[in-house]
Amino acid sequence: MRSRLNTSAQIHTPAAVAWALLTDTRAWPRWGPRIRAVDAPTHFITAGTRGRVQTAVGVWLPFEITHWEEGSHWSWTVAGIPATGHLIEATGPDSCRVTFTIPAWAPFYLPVCRAALRAIGRLATRVEQSR
Repeated sequence: MRSRLNTSAQIHTPAAVAWALLTDTRAWPRWGPRIRAVDAPTHFITAGTRGRVQTAVGVWLPFEITHWEEGSHWSWTVAGIPATGHLIEATGPDSCRVTFTIPAWAPFYLPVCRAALRAIGRLATRVEQSR
């Protein structure tokens, strides 16, 4: 396996809620600092989903979900380049650890992923409060 960098956060929400946020293409612009919009054939991604994302600077790039483990891990390519992996591990009934993996050649992307983790935590809190 190629070398990857990791950043993670403990999120105070059930793993299923965090998984829903990570796989909901409508939520991506709300937690992904570099994603402005998503064009995908389904609301929630699954194995092999293809679509396109609009970057923060307005450029549309194709994506494909290349690795899928239901409820725990997915990764993708963007414009044919391996991008982030998204992992969820339940740490209790109402908490989980969300980890992003980043290609080793892209350490500059770690702060972006850390911002995304903070946004996911805020969104998950709102989801829990609305239940």
